[in-house]
Amino acid sequence: MEHLLLFGLLLREIDNSLSTRSCEIFSFMSILTTQHLSIGYSKKGIAQVIQSSLDLELRAGELVCLIGPNGTGKSTLLRTLSGLQMSLGGDVLIDGKPLHKISTQEKALLIALVLTDRVDVENATVRDIVALGRHPYSAWWGSLNGEDEQLISQVLEMVHLGDKAHCLLTELSDGERQRAMIAKAFAQDTPIVLLDEPTAHLDLPNRVEIMLLLHRLAHTTNKAILLSTHELDLALQAADKIWLISKESGVESGVPEDLVFNGSFNRVFESRAFYFNASNGNFSMNYPLIKKVGVTGDKTRMYWTLRALARGGYMVVEDAPVRVVVHEFHWEVDDAIVKSMNELLNYLDKHPNVAMTGE
Repeated sequence: MEHLLLFGLLLREIDNSLSTRSCEIFSFMSILTTQHLSIGYSKKGIAQVIQSSLDLELRAGELVCLIGPNGTGKSTLLRTLSGLQMSLGGDVLIDGKPLHKISTQEKALLIALVLTDRVDVENATVRDIVALGRHPYSAWWGSLNGEDEQLISQVLEMVHLGDKAHCLLTELSDGERQRAMIAKAFAQDTPIVLLDEPTAHLDLPNRVEIMLLLHRLAHTTNKAILLSTHELDLALQAADKIWLISKESGVESGVPEDLVFNGSFNRVFESRAFYFNASNGNFSMNYPLIKKVGVTGDKTRMYWTLRALARGGYMVVEDAPVRVVVHEFHWEVDDAIVKSMNELLNYLDKHPNVAMTGE
């Protein structure tokens, strides 16, 4: 519920009059594609391949979330797509042109990259940091014109930092600092924005706000935004597409719901300790279930009731001798009424007729 409230609040607050002057020629087209791409490192002249034969597509106006276990190459893929790291084979194409044939200056006009590294610039204001995004467009002496200044102001308002423009970067909270880095990327005004774990180390409200902000910016500015994240629950809600990366299957691209329906998340994150729960989009722990109980009743409280029972070691079965009826404001077991989950678990633990799974 907290996720939904925060999502709704941010949707109402973000200004609908965002600048859309960039990326117009790329609208509804594939901006970035890969052809048989191999990524990894070269160590002592020997190629260390992490992923190979990747054929991917990044389109204008879409937020794409790159998700997968650690060690599958998420950061390496982002760095390769941005040109910071050489590919081990295949091609990265931007508007059909191979990335390795694009000059450094031209790359700065096409790709903005936000890394996880913490940026600390002494005595630099938020506006100073965001203004760095205009460097590819400024004269050799780095001066900004009126159009640059206007765009910087627009971007600061977009990320709700207009009132912090003249504050020092070091005075910002972690969430505000991350929004400043995103503002710098959007001030660069490129058709492609790549972000490496932009929600790392943030609390829940800031994670939700950053994710929905990026979704809204992708749609309103028509930019192609690709970010890596471990926030699966948020990605399932905010992403237009997900790139699901694994060591065994490479990168599988699709609409989030399709990847849920076809079991891809369970395959990629298969574990004895937990499983992907397709009914709610979260990971559920595999508790040892040693007791039996029946459960019926109010659907609103059912999910939380089942979760608490599983944590307590209870398996829900239809023919259990002890049955729990879930009501809107209480639970009923036998003829007893209990009004909290703690009371319910204590009552069941002491119930003489609770059957064990081995019985």
